[in-house]
Amino acid sequence: MTAHAPTPIRATPTYPPAVHPAKHPLPADNLEDFAREVVVFTMPPGDVGRLMERAESDLPGLASLAAVLRVMAHNPDSVWAIARRSDPLKSASAEGFVGFLMLNAEGLRRLVAGSFDASDPDLDLLCRQNERPAGIYLWAMWARNNLVAGIPLAFEKMFTPLTRDADIYARAVTQDGKRLLETMGFRPGAVFENLSHPGLHSLPRSGVPADAPLYDRYGQGRPDKAISVTVARSMEDLLRVVAIRSAVYIAEQECPYLEEFDGNDFSSTHLLAYVGNEPVGCLRIRYFADFAKIERLAVRKEFRKMRISPHLVEAAIELCQAKGYQRLYGHAQKRLVKFWSQFGFRTFEGGQELVFSDFDYVEMQMMTERRPNAITIGVDAYLTIRPEGQWHRPGVLEKSRARPVTRPSIDRGAA
Repeated sequence: MTAHAPTPIRATPTYPPAVHPAKHPLPADNLEDFAREVVVFTMPPGDVGRLMERAESDLPGLASLAAVLRVMAHNPDSVWAIARRSDPLKSASAEGFVGFLMLNAEGLRRLVAGSFDASDPDLDLLCRQNERPAGIYLWAMWARNNLVAGIPLAFEKMFTPLTRDADIYARAVTQDGKRLLETMGFRPGAVFENLSHPGLHSLPRSGVPADAPLYDRYGQGRPDKAISVTVARSMEDLLRVVAIRSAVYIAEQECPYLEEFDGNDFSSTHLLAYVGNEPVGCLRIRYFADFAKIERLAVRKEFRKMRISPHLVEAAIELCQAKGYQRLYGHAQKRLVKFWSQFGFRTFEGGQELVFSDFDYVEMQMMTERRPNAITIGVDAYLTIRPEGQWHRPGVLEKSRARPVTRPSIDRGAA
C-alpha cells in the first residue's frame, strides 16, 4: 500500500545479483511449517483501519484507508490478514497483513515506467477477482515477530490457476524488507516491454521473461489456460499450421485445397498460438519491398471464445516492426473489417475489392512508426544470424565464436 520512486530507464536484459540468495523460495515446499502457528484469510474491511494505524510507524507512505477499501471492494483478493491460530470456537483476530495489486497490462506498464500511483491506485489499471492479471504488485506487507511466518502463506494465495503465471513485483521500503524479498526468491530490477525499473524487485513465475516479445512467448510447461504465441521454426510446427488451417479453411469454409495451400508457405513466417501446450491458431506473414502482408489468420473453432486472434495479430505487428516495416497490409473479409480496424488497419483510397475462394475481401493497410531498435545494417552482426523471432537472445552461432578459428575444411585441402 506504498508508492515507489518514478525512476524508469530503458530496458536491459540483465539483473544485478541478489545480495541474499533465496533460502525460502516461493511457493514454499514446507508450507506446513509456516501454517502451525498462523492462519491467513481475506481481510475483513472493519480491521483495515486498526491495522494500518499500527503499521504506519514501520511503513511510511501507506495509502489512505479510503484507497485501500476502494481497492478491496474492486477485488477482495487484494488484502490478506495474518493472525495467530486461536481456539477453534473463536474467530482469529487479524494482527498483520499482505496487500497485492492485480495489474492489467497497462497497469504493469505504468508500474515499471514509474508512473503508477500506488498510494491511490486507478481502478482502471487493476483486475477484478475473476480476471487474469498481467502482473501482481506487492502493495505492502506488515507482520511482527512470529507472525512473519504468515507472509509465505499469503503468497500461496497468488498461486491459484488464475494468478500463478503472473510475475510478482515489489519495492523494498527498508533494508530488512529487501533482505526478506531476496530470501523468498525476488531479484533486483524489473523489466516489462521496453522499460525497466531498478528500484523494484521481481519474482518471475511464468517461465517466460516479462520483456519477451509477443512473438516469442511460448514455452513448455506453460499453465493450462495461458495463451502464448511463437514463430514456427520446425517442420513439426509447420504441420501444426497445416492442421489448423485445414480445420478452419478447408473443413469450415470449404476452401479448395489448392487455393488454401497456395505455394507461399515456404517463403513466409508463420506464427503459432497456444493455449497451454495445445496449438490453437496460426497466422502467416509475407514480406515485400516496402510492406509486410499479414494473412491466413485461423483459430480452431473450439477456442474462439478465448480471444486468440488478437494475440496473433498483435504479435505479428510487433514482429514486422522489429524487422523495420512501417507499412502493414492485408486482405480482410468484408465481415471482418471492424476486427482489423481495432489494430489500426484502415481501408484506403484506391483500395481494391477482391473475390477469391468464395468470399469477398477488401484491401486494408496500417502505418506504424519506425522503431528505434528495428533490425538494420549497423546493428550487432550476430543479431542478424539468430533464429527468426529470437533476435532478443543470443543464438547458437554466438556460442560457437568461443571456439578458436581452425577452418577445418581448408586445412584438409578441401576445395
